[in-house]
Amino acid sequence: MRRRAFLAAGGGLCLAACAGQRLVSPFSSGSGRPQLAVPDGACDSHIHILDPRFPARPGWPGTPVNEATVAAYRVFQKRIGTTRAVVVTPSTYGLDNRATLDALRQFGAAARGVAVIDCDAPPANLREMGAAGITGLRVNFVSPQVWGTTDVRRLRDTAAVAADMGWHIQIYARGADIVALEGELAALPTPLVIDHLGHVAPDPDETRAALASVSRLLDGGQTWVKLSGAYISSLAGPPAYEDLLPIARSYVEAAPERLVWGSDWPHRGQGAHWPDDAELADLLLDWVPDAALRRAILLDNPARLYGFD
Repeated sequence: MRRRAFLAAGGGLCLAACAGQRLVSPFSSGSGRPQLAVPDGACDSHIHILDPRFPARPGWPGTPVNEATVAAYRVFQKRIGTTRAVVVTPSTYGLDNRATLDALRQFGAAARGVAVIDCDAPPANLREMGAAGITGLRVNFVSPQVWGTTDVRRLRDTAAVAADMGWHIQIYARGADIVALEGELAALPTPLVIDHLGHVAPDPDETRAALASVSRLLDGGQTWVKLSGAYISSLAGPPAYEDLLPIARSYVEAAPERLVWGSDWPHRGQGAHWPDDAELADLLLDWVPDAALRRAILLDNPARLYGFD
């Protein structure tokens, strides 16, 4: 079986089939299954669904919409072994949550969603979005947004909407941003979920300051961290991303009960070198040596955070 079973032309792809214990999944290199044994009901707490039926927002400067559909993701699930997912609206779509809501309808009770809104003009259908499975709002300090720069005022106002809905706030921010925003983040009226290991660069000075901030936020009891997106800040790279090991281990030591794992599928921006999803999953074996804690991170913690039965 070829190493990749999807077509580059036109953003199309070919979903590969099982061949014994080998399974190619879209937007991924490799075809092996992870060594990690995931429990029944394990959750992938950070994915994006992009569907050509829903175009990118006008002026989007990044990767075009491709066929990172629910059908494609289900092939990924067969390879990795997870059965639950959290769909996060990507910056590609701006304030358009239609692809996320459509995915939630397709996934049914096995998925939850995190939406993006303009806090200055919240959508009128927030209750319907909640009924569909939305449980949080994302505030992005890194990727280009339709309103321009994301500032503290926007964080506060979005958190107020989330609090009214009984939802959490999810932030995508660099480690240095978290240091600067620590006081504001600690004061949020909602649970806080930090994306991608806090996007902490493996630089001694930044690591020290950012980990201190995240540690204090974790100590406050309302903050969660996603063990996801290893390729975003690692300089060492695959397969072990060893420069992130002390960062991940520090979170495991601080608050294992408020960690969740995410694949970050379909790995937007990584098309030149698709990561091996089996290797990404197996990072948990190094980051979380205790099997009981790994089970909690994959099953129990996301069930509490996202309200899975």
